[in-house]
Amino acid sequence: MQQEVDASRIPELTQVIEQVMAEARRAGASQCEADASLQRGLTATVRLGEVDTVEYQRDRGLGLTVYFGKRKGSASTGDLSAAAVRATVEKACAIARYTAEDECSGLADPEDLAREVPDLDLYHRWELEPDQAVELARGCEAAGLAVDPRLTNSEGASVANQRGVRVYGNSHGFLAGFASSSHSISCVLLASQDEDMQRDFWYSSARDPVDLEDAAAIGQRAGRNAIARLGAHRLTTQRAPVMFIPEMARGLIRSFIGAIRGGSQYRKSSFLLGASGQSVFPAFVQLEERPHIPKGLGSSPFDGEGVATRDRALVIDGVVQGYVLDSYSARKLGLKTTGNADGVHNLFLRSSQAAPTREQLLRTMGTGLLVTELMGQGVNPVTGDYSRGASGFWVENGALAYPVHEITIAGNLRDMFKSIVALGGDVDDRGALHTGSVLIGDLMIAGE
Repeated sequence: MQQEVDASRIPELTQVIEQVMAEARRAGASQCEADASLQRGLTATVRLGEVDTVEYQRDRGLGLTVYFGKRKGSASTGDLSAAAVRATVEKACAIARYTAEDECSGLADPEDLAREVPDLDLYHRWELEPDQAVELARGCEAAGLAVDPRLTNSEGASVANQRGVRVYGNSHGFLAGFASSSHSISCVLLASQDEDMQRDFWYSSARDPVDLEDAAAIGQRAGRNAIARLGAHRLTTQRAPVMFIPEMARGLIRSFIGAIRGGSQYRKSSFLLGASGQSVFPAFVQLEERPHIPKGLGSSPFDGEGVATRDRALVIDGVVQGYVLDSYSARKLGLKTTGNADGVHNLFLRSSQAAPTREQLLRTMGTGLLVTELMGQGVNPVTGDYSRGASGFWVENGALAYPVHEITIAGNLRDMFKSIVALGGDVDDRGALHTGSVLIGDLMIAGE
């Protein structure tokens, strides 16, 4: 019987990390850090009632970095045997001896490392056999297709069950690990009417399977979404208010986070260069990072360098409070790490004003575009220029009038952030970035 990938495997990975440290010391390295992990998963996909794929995932990995003074070398392996670990350390040491010195390289400072590792309730096993996953996906798709006879095709329904464990350690004496899980159900359906064909989807994801949305409800939501898009047509080119549903609004915030990352700042490749202390959003906009939310999909007790994660405000009353930093970028900027070596953890975008419902936000907009899908990667992180393909619904008198597609929305992110009119209370909590709809006062819409 295969051993489960959970917290019981932490001692095994701890031994691997300890061997790495011992081998690095013997090789003469002044500092060393290593991250070992085990992952296991099952994904089943059904299309039109037939099994499309059933995939098992079993991964193990070790990544390590050694320092000889200010010279750095990194290596990785998928083999955790003693001989492979020894060879991987040797490779990293060989690389380090030939690299140039970098005064900002090195481990995180000892005083920044996590002293306590809180239990964030991140691991929840899902006892799911392949045939059960297939039936769950089949039921999800069938419920969706039954919504309307115009739902004539499917790109499939999937059920995914992932869990893993990781241990990180470094030569400052830090050594800790934790187990985590992630589960999801999704469905993509196609609707057709005459010559028109439209697709849409829905999904649910959670650390704990009991927190997943009902599979049938997911399929039905995907079906209703696809049907609602039938009859879409293009708009004439114009300027108008644009409202992003939460799933699309996330992209705007990701662009903001990318612009205030330490790497973007010290490389001077950000449209928000030197933005700390600047008013970038309207005064009602607040953005917080909360890494210790129980069961949070972005929760973590420490970052990729062992630095303690903690609650912090990134934006207060529209003003940027600081950057997103790991130890290296912090040193380049003459600052302190913010515990974000592996990204941000559980962001919450909210308004200091009363958050309207989506219907209220549509009435506030009056006439404009509701964006439900974005296409392309037309965002310039250096200039902030924004141009992406979009589809959604035209809104008149605060109500959905008809679906639209094959249009492009364009602007500059600096102007777009400043032009936010309101943040909705329809918060989507299915990921690590929690936001409601975002209404922007004016954007160029390119169509016919």
